[in-house]
Order: sequence, then structure tokens, then C-alpha cells
Amino acid sequence: MERLCLRQMLVNQSGVIKSVKAEGELGRRIRDMGLVPNTEVTIVGRAPLKDPVALRLRDFTLSLRNNEADFITVEVPGV
Repeated sequence: MERLCLRQMLVNQSGVIKSVKAEGELGRRIRDMGLVPNTEVTIVGRAPLKDPVALRLRDFTLSLRNNEADFITVEVPGV
């Protein structure tokens, strides 16, 4: 297993969230969206300029800015 930042994941790559390092209002907002440890997440697309990124988790899709994705560490199967 390899750990990397959510921003570094590739389209169609899946992993499990291991930590959310954001604090304060941003941290609360990220956690309120369901981005909490041990949640499986899949990258389903990126905008043409790579920001935002579209994620699929818990049977819904959401988009996240890259500067928000930087706070989320994900464990992905080894390459």
C-alpha cells in the first residue's frame, strides 16, 4: 500500500482515506462532506485544468478543489 495526497491520485484510481489534516472551518467542512478516515474514495474525473477533482464515495459524487484535496491523505494499492 502506498500513501499519497488525494490531489496526486489518478482518474479511476481508488483508495481509502487515512487522515484529514485540515483544522478549523475547512476541516469541519471536509468532514461534513463525508471525507473521513476509512472511507473508500474513487477519482471519477478532473476539470480540464485539473481543478476541481470529482470524487465518488458512499454512493454519491462530489467535487473538491485541489487546495482542499491537499489536506487528505489516501492509501492506495501499490503500483
